[in-house]
Amino acid sequence: MNVHTRQPLLRAHKVSRRFGGLTAVKDVSVDLHHGEIHAVIGTNGAGKSTLINMLSGEIPVSDGRIHLDGRDITTLAQPSRARHGVGRSYQRTTIFPSFSVLENCRLSAQAALQRPWAFWEAADRCNQSLAIAREALDAAGLSDAATAQAGSMSHGKKRQLEIAMCLATRPRVLLLDEPLAGMGSEETERMLSLLEGLKKEHAVLLVEHDMDAVFRVADRITVMVNGNVIASGAPESIRANPDVQVAYLGTH
Repeated sequence: MNVHTRQPLLRAHKVSRRFGGLTAVKDVSVDLHHGEIHAVIGTNGAGKSTLINMLSGEIPVSDGRIHLDGRDITTLAQPSRARHGVGRSYQRTTIFPSFSVLENCRLSAQAALQRPWAFWEAADRCNQSLAIAREALDAAGLSDAATAQAGSMSHGKKRQLEIAMCLATRPRVLLLDEPLAGMGSEETERMLSLLEGLKKEHAVLLVEHDMDAVFRVADRITVMVNGNVIASGAPESIRANPDVQVAYLGTH
């Protein structure tokens, strides 16, 4: 297990979320470190998506605190957190299918730049946002597809584009919600290579159902059941944990 001597880039401390009488997440703590992939696993209804929604600021916490690089961001809404470096992808594809791959990324970069003083400049001629978009496409392995129509690409390429759009906002933290969903083996391999490369410059939270993929790329794994954390640690300790074996991996 890795021992960290530096503070986490993103830290959630005992966060909870209640919807009426239902507690979807209860007292969950998660640390995300630069250079690591921290996977969160659990069966459907375990609270994984609720957790990622709280970390991104899309829904408020009921209890607990969230810190980014030592700063309390618990009350910041999603747009503010994005401007401070928290990016995320979604389970469902959120691209603009009729636009080119490059234009999808440029729009994301432009949204993050927010240059209201440059009202006289045509948005599609903003050299800064175009440069950021091309940089994001390169990081996501999509440079060769820049002029392709986004909607015409394969499912796997669309998922890569989503990550590229996220990268165009220049995040420090990546919250990735099931990026491998629906992929074939070749597409999965391409995405896993991408994830390995992304962690060099980011702190990555990965919510994923593909256990083979999780145990290949994760540096740390947190296991949730019914809104609670039952185990968290290095992959080898999670694989050997009897509670995890019974509750999630299906062994005894």
